[in-house]
Amino acid sequence: MSRFKYSVGPWNVHEGADAYGPATRETIPFEEKIKKFKEIGFDAIQFHDDDAVPNINNYTEEEIKVEAKKVKDLLDKYDLKAEFVAPRLWFDPHTTDGGFCSNSAEDREYAMWRAYRSIDIANVLGCDKIVLWLAREGTLCYESKSPVEATNRLIDAINKMLDYDKNVKILIETKPNEPIDRSVCPTMGHCMAISAATKDPSRVGGLLESAHAMLAGLDPASEIGFASAMGKLWGVHLNDQNGIKYDQDKSFGVENLRAAFNQIKVLMETGFGKNGEYIGLDVKVMRTQKQEGSYQHLENSLKIAKALEAKAEKFDYDFQAKCVAERDYEKLEMYVMELLMGLK
Repeated sequence: MSRFKYSVGPWNVHEGADAYGPATRETIPFEEKIKKFKEIGFDAIQFHDDDAVPNINNYTEEEIKVEAKKVKDLLDKYDLKAEFVAPRLWFDPHTTDGGFCSNSAEDREYAMWRAYRSIDIANVLGCDKIVLWLAREGTLCYESKSPVEATNRLIDAINKMLDYDKNVKILIETKPNEPIDRSVCPTMGHCMAISAATKDPSRVGGLLESAHAMLAGLDPASEIGFASAMGKLWGVHLNDQNGIKYDQDKSFGVENLRAAFNQIKVLMETGFGKNGEYIGLDVKVMRTQKQEGSYQHLENSLKIAKALEAKAEKFDYDFQAKCVAERDYEKLEMYVMELLMGLK
């Protein structure tokens, strides 16, 4: 039995459209996705604000809470929890040039409205985590924004969220680039600094996504370990990436199996999950996949994660200590490879 609980977002099962082509599959109804996620073995659902309340801009604050309650009833029906709510600040025309860090005061105000509504939705869904994927918080033209002012605007926005709800926790999901090319908060180190600069650092932490670390040229397991050492790893999105290119969100472990093993291993070593955290699997369906295979990437990722958990359970720490004492890292490295290949 897995020691971890796993979460997934409804956007992880999608129609297959991308920047260079149209949809390749039909839309699957929300409840059908939720039902299937439970059958596959997930424990919680991740939400953007407009996943929970589509067309959110068309509702009043009270109407948004009413719509969110319908989603809470659906989660209860299938015995699922909500892990977090994230304001989706990269599709709306108000966020063309960023949200919290926009040069437009009106657009910054809109971003805060979405952040506050996300907190309202989270309260209705029964979760206390707000995730900030700062998709457009940066620049395409360096001289268009002061990095000092942008950073201070982000800190100010987080402080306003902390003031709005005294129980909410803010998780920054770091990413170095795409869709902008210079992010305000690209790595876990930046996240720690932003957290320390807020009015309540105890309520501001990080969410590490494997692919995002790789896009920064960093090792995901090391980023996990760094945030854990600071007591700030409050969420993970495990997936995979073929090099430093666009954000691929490939099935976990299919490109970099040893790196995937070390992510699971450090999560186990640091006791991730003991405070109710979930392992999120943020993986995309291949564009080429047919309709009937819409969930296979999730099944594969969950299977790989659990298999690597079993491998990590078998890891011989006494042998590791012996290799370290002898400084025989070649022997240790081969041991890991044999473990992964089923030769141990």
